[in-house]
Amino acid sequence: MKKHLILFLVLGFLLHLETNAQEKTNLELTDLFYMEYVSEPQISPDGTQVVFVRNFKDILTDRDYSNLWISNIDGSRIRQLTQGNQRDYAPSWSNDGKKLAFLSNQDDEKVKLFVMYLDTRETVTLTNTAIPPDAVSWSPDDSQLAFTQFVPETKNSMLNLPAKPEGAEWNAAPIFISELNYRSDGAGYLKSGKSQIFTLGIDGGTPRQRTFTSHNHGNPIWAKDGKSLFFSANLHESSELEPRNSEIYSLDLASGEVKALTSRFGPDGDPSLSPDGLMIAFTGHDDTFQGYMVTNLYIMNTDGTSVKNLTADLDRDANNPQWEGNGQGIYFQYDDQGDVKVGHVALTGKIRTIVEGLGGLDLGRPYNVGSYTVSSNNRVAFTLGSTEHPADLAVWNGGNTTRITALNDDIFSFRKIGKTEEIWWESSFDGRRIQGWIVTPPDFDPTKKYPFILEIHGGPFAMYGPSFAYEIQNYAAAGYVVLYTNPRGSTGYGQEFGNLIHHDYPNHDYEDLMSGVDAVIAKGYIDTNNLFVTGGSGGGVLTAWIVGKTNRFKAAVVAKPVINWTSFVLHADNPAFFAKYWFGKMPWEDQENYWRRSPLSLVGNVKTPTMLLTGEQDFRTPISESEQYYTALKLQGVEAAMVRIPNASHGLVNRPSMLMSKSAAILSWFNHYRDQQ
Repeated sequence: MKKHLILFLVLGFLLHLETNAQEKTNLELTDLFYMEYVSEPQISPDGTQVVFVRNFKDILTDRDYSNLWISNIDGSRIRQLTQGNQRDYAPSWSNDGKKLAFLSNQDDEKVKLFVMYLDTRETVTLTNTAIPPDAVSWSPDDSQLAFTQFVPETKNSMLNLPAKPEGAEWNAAPIFISELNYRSDGAGYLKSGKSQIFTLGIDGGTPRQRTFTSHNHGNPIWAKDGKSLFFSANLHESSELEPRNSEIYSLDLASGEVKALTSRFGPDGDPSLSPDGLMIAFTGHDDTFQGYMVTNLYIMNTDGTSVKNLTADLDRDANNPQWEGNGQGIYFQYDDQGDVKVGHVALTGKIRTIVEGLGGLDLGRPYNVGSYTVSSNNRVAFTLGSTEHPADLAVWNGGNTTRITALNDDIFSFRKIGKTEEIWWESSFDGRRIQGWIVTPPDFDPTKKYPFILEIHGGPFAMYGPSFAYEIQNYAAAGYVVLYTNPRGSTGYGQEFGNLIHHDYPNHDYEDLMSGVDAVIAKGYIDTNNLFVTGGSGGGVLTAWIVGKTNRFKAAVVAKPVINWTSFVLHADNPAFFAKYWFGKMPWEDQENYWRRSPLSLVGNVKTPTMLLTGEQDFRTPISESEQYYTALKLQGVEAAMVRIPNASHGLVNRPSMLMSKSAAILSWFNHYRDQQ
């Protein structure tokens, strides 16, 4: 009896340990390193298999990696095609479905072009150039590949400098710059040269350069007969000052002749060839210099005649066109009220929605971004995202959607995440309906009071949606209720709504946001003494604008902002675009308007403790913007701090720890000023 009692107690203790081991805990900042997601789903031409990129991170090397995987469309036989701590990406099926081209640095740190023979898994290296190829496309007979690759140029300098004496240790030679666009966010100071088009046989050898202009060339696709290529580029002499005026071109491979197929003023791009080779689908719009213009889907003959707009009545951006197998319609991707969808438009103009719920490609903030591909028998492979998980692989097969992967079920088996609820409200400015999402902490109790964070998206022409977001979930895990929203100017609601901020940003998006804060407070579970606000890029602009207009927030974090529109336009990496589309005039022609819209103009009103946070290699909203605001706040006697993230560009995603550091810094600042209950 005593032995049985001891056994019972031991079994009870073990059961207690197992139960405790299964208890979920809140998300932690370092969990970022264990999150995975699917990208670039590529369905086979016959619609039986999908190759996809599985993205993961390594906590010791602080790097992002990716491998290629393959699955049957019903989710069976999921297998790994490549492996290792490397970057394998941009998979592309051959037309016969027997080979796979992809890019990888699997041999060393150099990215090369590979072809895998799927029957044997044999992999052949096709390039070994110092500069990696990009945008790979198969010829119709699968004998050649076309791609783009940067070609350096020798830059002439007008500086006439004396030669240094032999053995002298002088400083490095001065750098002579004469271009308008001389640096780019994420790339740094640009090397002299352009992206050109090449072709290469699948047996390897030396790639053959096909274009030689002084402009960058976009993704090439093959004509049906394999004798020419189609691509998008801005080959106009005024391309620096008119960066949006691109065209669709044909390139005759025998003669090298380049012919423009479109001619209207505006961006034309993303060409896709019909199955019979007689038509091209492409996207673009007539440029009217508005801040936001809806992108339409067009078709034309391959000689550029009979252009027709198929989505004129949609009032949503149509992107990523892919032809239906029978050539009677075109699939495309579009954003709609926070959701990302795959639509189909018949050549007659009839539009229908095929798939909803694309997303999950942005781990950090809830930008709802997704991708898809279509097989010749009209099966759709896509990235499936939601508020509960990053992007997984899913397949739509004529009405039924099958989720293939659940890459993060392991981490969510022991981590709790906050629940997300959609909310709409009316702006106090003009009564327009504004959409947002509330994320509540795990184990949320509506009878209690919670501190609150308003998190604002950038762009400003961008869209948040019902998507898993590491940053938002970490705020919820720390006990905050979070509101994120799409104020006026956001995409996904039509051209009129997007252009409510045309030449008037920031302004009444302030009322949209404050009305959202009031709508959440009205639910009764917000501690109104603990309100906080943050946002990045355009969200940083609005955060600085908000604390210049109200003192209702206890603390703020202004991330990678624009503070002074004059210095931004003359210092950012695309000055011709920002001046022409966001203001209409140069700073010296309309200084009053530039200053009126600058958050720096309101700094004298600020009382809110404010942190500035920016990457030191940010060339989109350069760190000098943050430095100006930090100094101005200090001169005003406002409690302020500045966080500089070394080696980080605008996205703060060069390495995983950058995103983690951003979230940790924001929480540290808010927790410091938060009343502890």
